[in-house]
Amino acid sequence: MHDSDTKKDRAAELIRELLAEIGEDPAREGLLLTPGRVSEALRYFTQGYRIDIDEIIEDAVFKEKQEEMVLLKDVDFYSLCEHHLVPFFGKCHIAYIPRERIIGLSKLARIVDVFARRLQVQERMTREIAHAIERHVKPRGVAVVIEAQHLCMMMRGVEKQNSIATTSTVLGDFKENAATRMEFFSLLGSLRKAY
Repeated sequence: MHDSDTKKDRAAELIRELLAEIGEDPAREGLLLTPGRVSEALRYFTQGYRIDIDEIIEDAVFKEKQEEMVLLKDVDFYSLCEHHLVPFFGKCHIAYIPRERIIGLSKLARIVDVFARRLQVQERMTREIAHAIERHVKPRGVAVVIEAQHLCMMMRGVEKQNSIATTSTVLGDFKENAATRMEFFSLLGSLRKAY
């Protein structure tokens, strides 16, 4: 038996115990396979811990004489809130101003996935995405905005069904230059109205 199999079995056993703790019968027919399924699902939802961001990006940065803003918007993501292990999900928008280096657009989406597939808070996830792009692409500036709905607010606590949390991180030219920052937020707004 491999280490990962042992861990998976242990996780399934803990889920079985949890089912009993909340008043369910883990031996009930509908729940017999649930511990294994939950264990596998949690490993999938948290696969970002086992992905090396450097390996994803290393062959995807290219020399290019692009000096204008690059914007990728509406990157879907799904994550788990670290406070309640309940999903939050939404859209991530990323912009950067190259300094003679660009990154493949699909890699920007992969960066989002790596950080979303960890136990998260939206604020930290926004920063992590921006700093990963800054570190690997070395652009003149990076801006990341995340808009998300949190099931921990929708299903429990205040139970607000239509609230959307928005977080942003701006680095380099986006932070230092108000006109650049306004261009980014203006593009986000005008593109949103066009659809």
